[in-house]
Amino acid sequence: MKAPHLLVHDKKDSVGVVVVEDLKAGTDMLCVVTADNSSFRMKSLMDVPIGHKIALGDIKKGDTVWKYGHDIGKAVANIKQGEHVHVQNLKTKRW
Repeated sequence: MKAPHLLVHDKKDSVGVVVVEDLKAGTDMLCVVTADNSSFRMKSLMDVPIGHKIALGDIKKGDTVWKYGHDIGKAVANIKQGEHVHVQNLKTKRW
């Protein structure tokens, strides 16, 4: 297997983490689910820095976002599959 572009930690996650430098929009990413070592492919719609999140499917405004099998916040805007998930469209539920 080639080196992955994106890691997903749990089957219920709605985002994966970019693990390569300078991921460019249009990249056909190899995505690996670490829980069971399964893989799938998906296209990045945006340039995304290493360590940042990408939506694994469409996420609607108000939806809970899942990473590492845990609730990490709510979407404050609609997010398309393959888009960068960060402070512009994800906020904590703590306040």
